[in-house]
Amino acid sequence: MTTWEYATVPLIVHATKQILDQWGEDGWELVQVVLGPDGTNLVAYLKRPKEQ
Repeated sequence: MTTWEYATVPLIVHATKQILDQWGEDGWELVQVVLGPDGTNLVAYLKRPKEQ
């Protein structure tokens, strides 16, 4: 059975692609992007298989 680890990452609007590309290179998969607690900034939720 696969187990997962998760990360939340604040996104800077003008650098969103670069941020997500970097996390993707490290094996993270984007799950969802939502508004942050302040209602203006974006937060990315990512997951990747946990190493056993």
